[in-house]
Amino acid sequence: MMTEDRPGGHGPEFHSARTGDAIPGATVARLPVYLRAVVAERDAGASTISSDRLAELAGVNAAKVRKDLSFLGSYGIRGVGYDVTRLMMEMSRQLGLSQDWPCVIVGAGNLGAALVNYLAGAGRGFSVAASVDADADEWGTHIGAVAIHSDDVLPRLVAEGAIVIGIITTPPTVAQDVADQLVAAGVSSILNFAPVVLSVPDWVLLRNVDLALELQVLSFYQGRTRPGSSPEAPPDAGSNPLDGPAASLGVSADTRLAREA
Repeated sequence: MMTEDRPGGHGPEFHSARTGDAIPGATVARLPVYLRAVVAERDAGASTISSDRLAELAGVNAAKVRKDLSFLGSYGIRGVGYDVTRLMMEMSRQLGLSQDWPCVIVGAGNLGAALVNYLAGAGRGFSVAASVDADADEWGTHIGAVAIHSDDVLPRLVAEGAIVIGIITTPPTVAQDVADQLVAAGVSSILNFAPVVLSVPDWVLLRNVDLALELQVLSFYQGRTRPGSSPEAPPDAGSNPLDGPAASLGVSADTRLAREA
């Protein structure tokens, strides 16, 4: 999925909660993929997982897996692999999933409602503290156990719920106003599903998800597929025409992070 990191631009570094070492942004981007694979192996009854198996599930090479996991201070045992339970705990801690981050979803339409129901699942590391909408007919109704409020009370909801993440699922025409309201209320991280480029202060972490753009890129390559031939492969990150300062809503960001050494 297309995303953009703010602040820090391309290739930010973070620090391991265990070792204190700098963790490249590309490694951080791969950790959720590893965690999903390890959880699936745990659910299938595995107690250990090898770097080869994890690489296969994550779509990278085993050397990259071992390098990425070394930033966590987690070293596998030769011939045995990694302990699944320990690896899950360490990756969850690094990703900040050892606690539930309270979120507010702005826009209670179909997408907003779907996200409320999705995040209601146990063990995801996030909880929906509130949902707000501009439609007065929605006020006082519920999506599952989550009440829908007027957007006028957003600052109070953020303060009372200690909300740190705002999720925007509004039409693009109002998304910038919503982002401004979230920032003014003190929200420091925003996940934006509206198909529009948002402007936020440098201290706010912004991630964009644009489903329409993803489909358009698929259409580009699908349209170049001919009977009896292979689809034209997407270019590597370094040659992607969507890369660069104007690519805040391109598909290149996740591709770039996933392939970075």
